[in-house]
Amino acid sequence: MSRYPQLDLAKVRTISIKDRRSKVLHRDFARPLDPGKAKLKDFLASLPRILIGNDLRALADDVARSRRRGKPVVLMIGAHVIKVGMAPIIIDLIRRGAISHVAMNSAAAIHDVETAMWGKTSEDVAANILDGRFGMARETGVFINATLKRASSQTDEGYGESLAKELIRRKAKLRRLSILVACYRRGIPVTVHDAIGTDIVHQQPTMDGAATGEMSFRDFKILAHTVKDLRNGGAVLNVGSAVILPEVFLKALTVARNLGFRAIGFTTANFDMIRQYRPTVNVVERPTQKHGHGYNFVGHHEVMVPLLAAMIKARLKE
Repeated sequence: MSRYPQLDLAKVRTISIKDRRSKVLHRDFARPLDPGKAKLKDFLASLPRILIGNDLRALADDVARSRRRGKPVVLMIGAHVIKVGMAPIIIDLIRRGAISHVAMNSAAAIHDVETAMWGKTSEDVAANILDGRFGMARETGVFINATLKRASSQTDEGYGESLAKELIRRKAKLRRLSILVACYRRGIPVTVHDAIGTDIVHQQPTMDGAATGEMSFRDFKILAHTVKDLRNGGAVLNVGSAVILPEVFLKALTVARNLGFRAIGFTTANFDMIRQYRPTVNVVERPTQKHGHGYNFVGHHEVMVPLLAAMIKARLKE
């Protein structure tokens, strides 16, 4: 005999599954498609109405509703978003009016400029760091650093606007692929948020710390001006920035609230390949506590961004 007693289950009370509340119903399952007949709307409708499938639909609804009501939709992007070829998708959303402000870190601005000017970006860091060549592309440093230095002393423009105008002035051969240029032409803010010492243009002889800091500071104040209108609607989407933009956004929101703007009751979402602490806390949780809603999506940008964009466009069309 076993030395351990067992509980007798003979008198356990059961219930009917007919009376039990179930969270998953068969009508919510995904539906297979006929590739020869299905349209985009059929594909979007075929996604399961369960968990993240429902969250993605709700987020797309919030974005479309916010734009119809004239509320801000802020897209915050890290460099990887551009490196995996998402610029055309984002530019399309900008042109359709789905986005009212783009904020990026300075690495994203570098990739945007290199793509627009020379049609290529993202060097082989592992190979070039061995002999000190990493980050030493002269043309990139001269373009960005000289533009920032000139604009900081001659204009009241911010970091993003000055780069966009310079790309247009130089007639960059692939400016059609520039998010900076697309925002400027649409007339919406595009802000660049720099952390000095983090990017390749900071290590070159043309770097001017005072100019770079001033231009990024101007863009912080532009972002804060946008954030102040996140009241009873609006959305902030963070795609691929693990530290810089979540921190900048939280401070911009704090400034807006400190100055008396009731920036509450909006939607936030974070998209990245893994869940990170700062985006989860500073984008999804803290800004929406008590008011609003935050979403967290895990997946590769080259899949999630086109999927979200398609859902937003479908709702705007409706």
